[in-house]
Amino acid sequence: MNFKQVTLFGSTGLIGSKLLGDLLKDTDYHLVNVITRTPFYLKHDKINNIVIDFNDYKSILDSVENSKAVFVSIGTTMAKEKGNKFNYKKVDYDITCNIAKACKEHNIAKFIYVSSLGADSNKSNFYLNLKGKIEDSVEELKLTSTVVFRPSVLIGSRSEFRFGEKIAQLLMSCFKFIIPEKSKPIEAEYVAKAMLNISKKDTQGLQIYHYKEIMNMN
Repeated sequence: MNFKQVTLFGSTGLIGSKLLGDLLKDTDYHLVNVITRTPFYLKHDKINNIVIDFNDYKSILDSVENSKAVFVSIGTTMAKEKGNKFNYKKVDYDITCNIAKACKEHNIAKFIYVSSLGADSNKSNFYLNLKGKIEDSVEELKLTSTVVFRPSVLIGSRSEFRFGEKIAQLLMSCFKFIIPEKSKPIEAEYVAKAMLNISKKDTQGLQIYHYKEIMNMN
């Protein structure tokens, strides 16, 4: 049996927690490196919890070594960062790009991460502009296989309450039938399942997936 391990950043988030559950049940992957800032709460035979300083590139580099695929579903909010755009960028941009660079150094077969619908470095909107800059920087690395997921509003229960997101979930779910396909809200579990499924496909270069493609992978 060919031993396969993967690495997951963002295991406690809405998508990441669903993805971790899928990975633990999956029979193709034998070890899941769960990368966290503090000791992980869940114990499982397949979980190898690696606690690191996310500002330390060497720690990130060591954590992804020998992985078949690396999954990234991390992010923050302006509320968490108290409106500090510099701190926000350190989480969303710096960490994701450093993980991608580490994948380049180790020649990881697949780098799979969550971006956002509308990501564009030419946009004036801070959030979409930053997501676009992340995509641009990762693409420049020319990894073996980069897979970008661009969901719209995510449906699912978070461990933290986000009022604005709850309102958006409610409104978009009610009017889903008239919303353009790319902008339709999507259940986090579908994004997670698609991330797992695409990790097993023999893809090369850059792929970007929106609502329809994500749903077709479930």
